[in-house]
Formats: sequence, structure tokens, C-alpha cells
Amino acid sequence: MEHIQRPHNLKGDSMVSEVYVDWRGKPCKPSRHGGMRAAIFVLGIQAFEIMAIAAVGNNLITYVFNEMHFPLSKSANIVTNFIGTIFLLSLAGGFLSDSYLGSFWTMLIFGFVELSGFMLLSVQAHLPQLRPPHCNMMSKEEHCIEAEGFKATIFFVALYLVAFGSGCLKPNMISHGADQFNKEDPQQSTKLSTYFNTAYFSFCVGELIALTVLIWVQTKAGMAVGFGVSAAAMALGLISLICGVPFYRNKPPQGSIFTPIARVFVAAITKRKQVCPSNMEMLHRGQNGAPNHACIRGPEGRHTESPWRLCTAAQVEQVKALLSVVPIFACTIVFNTVLAQLQTFSVQQAAAMPTPAALPFTVPPASLQSIPYLLLLLLVPLYELAFVPLARRLSARPSGISPLQRVGVGLFAVSFSMLAAALVERRRRASPRLSVLWIAPQFVVFGLSEMFTAVGLIEFFYKQSMAGMQSFLTSVTYCSYSFGFYLSSVLVSLVNRVTSGSTKTGWLSDNDLNKDRLDLFYWLLAGLSLLNFFNYLFWARWYSQGASAAASLDRGRDTAEELHVISSSSKHVEISGENIVL
Repeated sequence: MEHIQRPHNLKGDSMVSEVYVDWRGKPCKPSRHGGMRAAIFVLGIQAFEIMAIAAVGNNLITYVFNEMHFPLSKSANIVTNFIGTIFLLSLAGGFLSDSYLGSFWTMLIFGFVELSGFMLLSVQAHLPQLRPPHCNMMSKEEHCIEAEGFKATIFFVALYLVAFGSGCLKPNMISHGADQFNKEDPQQSTKLSTYFNTAYFSFCVGELIALTVLIWVQTKAGMAVGFGVSAAAMALGLISLICGVPFYRNKPPQGSIFTPIARVFVAAITKRKQVCPSNMEMLHRGQNGAPNHACIRGPEGRHTESPWRLCTAAQVEQVKALLSVVPIFACTIVFNTVLAQLQTFSVQQAAAMPTPAALPFTVPPASLQSIPYLLLLLLVPLYELAFVPLARRLSARPSGISPLQRVGVGLFAVSFSMLAAALVERRRRASPRLSVLWIAPQFVVFGLSEMFTAVGLIEFFYKQSMAGMQSFLTSVTYCSYSFGFYLSSVLVSLVNRVTSGSTKTGWLSDNDLNKDRLDLFYWLLAGLSLLNFFNYLFWARWYSQGASAAASLDRGRDTAEELHVISSSSKHVEISGENIVL
């Protein structure tokens, strides 16, 4: 009986081969490298890094407003621009990792960049000559001097050293941890889904410690000590990263990841008028021998065309994958605009509300953001240990529900966070003695929605990536945060301009929330969030239908190729030791 080798389908073909090595450059051994034993060290730097950056980012508006004396709306924009820049720079981190440095070296280098930023912030907060004179920004009698010149320069240099380091670090923490598992292995794929949930649990632990212990330190000991503690946490994260070196599976960089993408567009433009021939020999074949229906050979010959005019099937499919996820990515931007409000206006909202007399301590406004993470420390393990096994039995999916379904649940829930915020702000304006604990529901609802959306989006993008682009596609998820925070800055400025008139100020143009209309701004965001959810449903359905059609096409193509091989092989029949050609 003749053995017929089934041609590999396109899914197995990739722009580069998946090769993993240890720290000495030798091939990895499954018994010694990778798995949760290696990922735990990556989870360590993730927890310490988020601890350091969250303590700064979530309370930064207090420092910018009270110590640097920027107006409230400008302070909010400084914070959102800072956080937006962190996530936008994640693209640079993903590109450098996949193309030139690798995940480990990218994390190590830019981890020290972030550490230097924390140290410089601590120095500035400690030295009075690097800050404006002390002044009460809420006092009508005092005229506070805004930071400018050298003082402002030191502040922004330190701030954006932190942004540059953290931005380049973030996508590599997720991708390097996920690289410790083989996503093509069914058992490892299940562990990979568990890793994403564990990574979010690590994130919650870091956030919780930052929003309680570290912000308490900032409140009681001052921002200089607080920034110094963030620097110490970052240093511990780098130690955790280095300790895992003997156990890591490392993906070597493969050169510029943008060059193959650019070649696809150039080849498509130069050959846009050519008709796909019926002769399969006129089509370029990928490295695994699978016919490529995307790029057509030119008349000049089979082996003489420039790679900028003839590309492989895997390169085309990678570009198609990148383009197809853009609408999904865009639908998460409004979600992160809501997050921007919880780190800016909601902190100021909490600052205007008294702590209940029954509590023996004063609640720092920024620490209210720890409420959802306290809840999530219970819900994330419950989700992994109870919900996922049940959903896995019902859906036969390793992750229980699909990443797109998980994102959708979060996008629907987030509109209720802004609904709660609007109702509480309206009541706060009517009742000045309203307890600060009333602000908790908006943080709780957002925390629940983030558990679904953030983890689902990262898992979705990582699983869509082909070899050599894991860090970059993971970094795309962080760009959603970036655009969300930038959109927040645009919305604040736009709302102020539209609602301002010759006889009235804008909704958010005053430093006093009792005069601003923050409640109306929250209602606007609740409406935008709901509209965004329905927009997401359309694009998620479009993506799912496209993926199903592509899978059917691949199955049909594989069947046709098998029949072609069988037909060709049957032309040679062996009878009595002689080959008779039919």
C-alpha cells in the first residue's frame, strides 16, 4: 500500500519557524525548560512592576495637582497622557523583542530604564528646590505658582522615563510567560489559558498592594518615600526576572517583523491587475510545499522574482490576520476611556466625600480603587476552578468560553460602572456629607468587567499571532489602553469647549467638583459604552463568520490537494515487478 503524505495546511505554515532555546542558546528540553515553573518568575516581575507603576499612576493626579500646582483638568490630562504613552510605547517593546532583542533582554534593559525614572521622581519629590512653593490649590485666597521651566522639565523627564520603561516591558511580560507553554499541544493549550488567568491574578495582587500599602505610605510619609518604595518594588521585580534565567524557553529574535508585512502590500499593489491562473505551477509555494493562492508568479520566471514582488502564503495570512483583528481592537478603546475616569476624576470625586465616622481611619481617595481587586482575588480563582471547568464541559473549549465572548461580557458590564458613577455623583452634589463608600460600586463593576475584557483580549491576540510576532501582537492589546486614555483627554477638552458659553463654564472646566457637572460627563460615557457594545457585537460576529469561512475553505483545499496527490500517484501501477504507465 502506498503511503500518501498529507500536505500541511496554511495554519502550520508560518513566516518563521518556532524555535526555542535556553539561556546559552542551546535547544530547550521539555523536562528542564518552560512550564509554570518558568512562568512563575515572570509572574513575579509582573506583580512587582504593576505594584510600582500602579502606586504612581493611580495617585499621580494628587501629586500633579497639589505639589506641581497644575489645574485640575490639565492634571487629569497629564495623567491620562502619561498612562496612554505607556501603553502606546508597548508597540516599541513588542517590535524590539520580536525583531532584535528577544523578550528577556527587552524586559531587563527597559526594566532598568523604568527603575531610573522612579528614582528621579523620588529625588524631585524630596528636594523642595525642584518643586513650586507649597500652596493650597483649593484655597481661593492663595495664588499657587504652576511648575514650569527646569522644575517641570525634571518632572516630565522622570515621568516619561517611567513610561518608556514600563511601556516596553508590559507586552513582553505577558508574551514571555505565555511562551513557556506550547499552544499547539492540547494539554499545554489548557495550561496556557490557566496562565492568562493566573497572570491576571498576579496583576490583581500587585494592584491591591499598590492601592493600599503603597498609597498609604505616600499619604503618611509623603510622595518622596512613596516613589522610593515604587523603585524598591521595581528592583525586586528585576531580581525575580533574573532568577528564572535557567528555566526559560527563549524565542530568538528573527529580524524586522515589518519587512515581510511591507512585502505583502508591495507585492499586492504591483500585481493588483493580474488574474489568478488555473495552473497551480504559476503560484508561489510556501516553505512546507503548500500551494499559495495569494501571490502569482510573474512572466519573468519561477526563481528570479524579487521578494518584494513575490511573497509566501504565510506572509499573506499574517497580514490578513492583523487586518481582521483591527475592528475588535478598536471596540475596546471606549472601555479604557472609562478606566481613565476611575484613575482621575473618580479619585477627585472621592476626595470630596467624607470618610464614615464609624471607620477608625481615613480612607485615601486613590485607595478606593483597591476595592475591585479585593473582590477579584476571590473571583479569579473561582472563575478558573469552578466556572471554566463547567463551561469547558458545555462548550468543549479549553478556556471554557471563547476570548471574544469573554471580551463581550466585559464591554456590556462596563456601561453600568459609569451609570453607577453618574448616580452617585448626582447624589453627592445634593448631599455634601455623602459617605465616600458610596463610590465603591463604580469600581466594583469596572473590576468585574475588566476581568473579562482585559484577559479575553490578551488571550485573543496572543492566540491569533503566528511565529515571531507574539510580543508585538500582545503589545497591540495595550494600545487599546493608550488610545482609550488619549480619547479621554480629547473628550475632556471637547466637552469643555462644547458646553462652555459666554455666560457659563464647561462641565469640567472648574477646579471645584461642586461647580462642575461630572455627573453629566459620566452619563455621556455610559451612553458611549452601551453604543460601543452593540458595535462590538457586529464586528465580533463578522470576525467569527470570516474565521468559519476560512476554516471551511482550508478543509476544502486540503481535500482537493489529497485527491490531486491520489490521482497523480494512481498513474503509476506496479504489476509483476514492472511499472506500467497508464
